[in-house]
Amino acid sequence: MNTEEIIALLPYIEPFLFVNDIEEVTEQYIKGSYTFKEEAFFYKGHFKDHPVTPGVILTECMAQIGLVSLGIYLLKDKASLHTMQIAFTSADVSFLKPVLPNERVTVTSEVDYFRFNKLKCNVKLYNQASELVCQGKLAGIFKV
Repeated sequence: MNTEEIIALLPYIEPFLFVNDIEEVTEQYIKGSYTFKEEAFFYKGHFKDHPVTPGVILTECMAQIGLVSLGIYLLKDKASLHTMQIAFTSADVSFLKPVLPNERVTVTSEVDYFRFNKLKCNVKLYNQASELVCQGKLAGIFKV
């Protein structure tokens, strides 16, 4: 399965798709990126005159690349990927720096465990200066 196929199988569309590219994926690791566009809906009110990407949106970006995209890759041999359902079960994320409009971020994720279609990952998000912005453990269950 190539990276374009993984992105095509994601259950998200604009304006809630936070994956531009997947650069690397293995059975234990994924790396991808996204650029937060200045005109995104959430910048209009967060914060007035000084927009910053909300932490919940950063977490969603981390989940879409570091959990869901990796899960799709791990389940690539399942016949029912097009009808797969995903439940985000937990997130424990620490935030260290802000992400500004038009900033490109890179997400890396390593599998902590994957059993019975439950995936738990150690995920990190870096800004375009390669500085760690946030990190944490994300988990979800895939029904295929």
